[in-house]
Amino acid sequence: MVQEYQSPVRVYKHPFEFVMAAYVRRFPKCHLIPVFVDSEVISENQSPDGSTLVTERRCTIDIDAPRLLKRIAGVDYLYFIQKNTLNRRDRTLHIEVRNETFSSRVMVHECCNYTVHPENEDWTCFEQTASLDIKSFFGFESTAEKIAMKQYASSIKKGKEVIEFYLRELEGEGVTYLPRWTAPAAARAISASGGHREGTAEVPAGSPDGQCRRRPSSQTHTLSDGMQLQVCVSSADKLDADYIRRYLGDLTPLQESCLIRLRLWLQETHKGKIPKDQHVLRFLSARDFNLDKARELLCQSLTWRKQHQVDFLLDSWERPQLLQDYYSGGWHHHDRDGRPLYILRLGQMDTKGLLRALTEEVLLRQVLTIIEEGLQRCEENTRVFGRPISCWTCLLDLEGLNMRHLWRPGVKALLRIIEVVEANYPETLGRLLILRAPRVFPVLWTLVSPLIDENTRKKFLVFAGNDYQGPGGLENYIDRAIIPDFLGGDSMCDIPEGGAVPKSQYRTAEELESEENRLLTDSIYKSASIFKGSPFEMLVEITEASSVITWDFDVSKGDVMFRIYHSKRAPQAVAHAAPSIGSVNVALIDRSWVPGRDYSMVETALACKDGESVQGSHVARWPGFYILQWSFCSASSLDDVLASLQASFHRCKVTYYTEVLASHDFRGSVSSLESSHSGFSQLSSATTSSAHSQAGSTVSR
Repeated sequence: MVQEYQSPVRVYKHPFEFVMAAYVRRFPKCHLIPVFVDSEVISENQSPDGSTLVTERRCTIDIDAPRLLKRIAGVDYLYFIQKNTLNRRDRTLHIEVRNETFSSRVMVHECCNYTVHPENEDWTCFEQTASLDIKSFFGFESTAEKIAMKQYASSIKKGKEVIEFYLRELEGEGVTYLPRWTAPAAARAISASGGHREGTAEVPAGSPDGQCRRRPSSQTHTLSDGMQLQVCVSSADKLDADYIRRYLGDLTPLQESCLIRLRLWLQETHKGKIPKDQHVLRFLSARDFNLDKARELLCQSLTWRKQHQVDFLLDSWERPQLLQDYYSGGWHHHDRDGRPLYILRLGQMDTKGLLRALTEEVLLRQVLTIIEEGLQRCEENTRVFGRPISCWTCLLDLEGLNMRHLWRPGVKALLRIIEVVEANYPETLGRLLILRAPRVFPVLWTLVSPLIDENTRKKFLVFAGNDYQGPGGLENYIDRAIIPDFLGGDSMCDIPEGGAVPKSQYRTAEELESEENRLLTDSIYKSASIFKGSPFEMLVEITEASSVITWDFDVSKGDVMFRIYHSKRAPQAVAHAAPSIGSVNVALIDRSWVPGRDYSMVETALACKDGESVQGSHVARWPGFYILQWSFCSASSLDDVLASLQASFHRCKVTYYTEVLASHDFRGSVSSLESSHSGFSQLSSATTSSAHSQAGSTVSR
């Protein structure tokens, strides 16, 4: 595979002639580059007028490679041929380098160019490209490639340091300016007229070395924030090294190369709006700077943005009033690193109510709008704080989180939103602070964590209870003056408190039926009828202790009692007919079984009223057979008796969904967060402990 390198434009704030004087000092050898052992001039040719000088050198390089590899290759040094073409008239230096050693096995080609800055003639630009193609190398192709790329990356960084060292050395010797080259005839004419060329200064009498000292004029571009940035060429064409460092961060030479090459590829092939450099860099970071993988992911995302008009989202989309009132999230200053801070009080938010009142598409657009706002805030904070800020921090307050938040259509909607965000906004989350995590949180985390990228998971910090208030807590990441008042801080936080969405705002069943996601009739849900004397029972077999049984059901007719039983014996299904109705439910608990000996109830009976929605989970203490039972609920008051008389055949109906989280999945997802903060270890142990194996159920009334 051919390895390629493309440098950004590096700017020396010195005239071309001065940089050239520094450049030639690195020959024949340079003590600053230990691997550069020596060089000798093979040939040197100059044009008749002296404007062009072509120099060929043979350079000796001592590669830092294992001694065994050198012995196998049969060489101690590598030899390269360097051809320099200096054009004094155009003020350019073109350098070409190719390998002489192993030229039949390995092809190394490097091109470097020193040119005059297009907008300031007293500055010099440097660019560099290179390619490496190892066809065969004694069976050590991969090793040789890694050594070569590591060595080359090191020499790239060293190269600029060397030039700057010799520039300072020249200045230390009193040399700050060298005159430009002029044609011989022109030089004689200037001398005869006693004048001097425009743009240069006369040589003062007695000036040492016959040199003139003057500072080059400074030309800059002023940005909208008042800061000044020197760029070599239009940002639409090339990237300046100072710009990369100021706005994108400290990248390695190979990372810079990947960014520039991907950007150039987009300019050549992409039709439409070119994404910003920060956005391109995020996709590269998400794929560990694998150019091909990042390009594929970015192209898919650009297509998605075009299809859904995401670039116009902030200007075109208006949040429904319902979101403004009940979506408990908003931007709130910044963290200690200058990242924009978003606070989401998920525990206070009625996610089920929002989904019943709004469409999943509306909630997705809400999330995308928040992310697009975050990208803008990152750019603003980059200018304000004077350093690259490419991601934000999210503070997730889970106080109030309960099993209601595990409503399966809501979880599925959340998973789809996560999938969209992971694919199109990689590396936008810098840190996620999860506060006041309740015992139900590990169950929710087990459901959503498989879709979250491993690099993203490493950014999660979890605090159970009030752990966030102690040492190593929230103040390590957010200044106390910015911590919201509801978390014990000093800042008033203007974020909606959420609360239950009024059922009057819910969409009708017909509207939900017409939705593409079909929230109420999703295929994962099943229906069951319950009759007086004929309960509905469902069998769940658990092979590993600490597996988690979860359930989500709606009571759509009548009142029911919900229980969970455990048995070590495998039940034998028996048809259980409802009296005088003809309907049959399968009975799993045999009438001959004795409570406490053959089976036992592991859940306190839960009475569920007509129209209620119930979500819950149970951490199994023992392997065996668990029976989930819904039974007819007898009337307990006069009103209930009158209501039951109106119910035909004493019939109830539930729509249900159950899922088992395997022990290794549950514990694995828990352990992936335990290292984030000790508070999560306490939380997970409390959740999975056999002494706390009862379920947590929440009824949505």
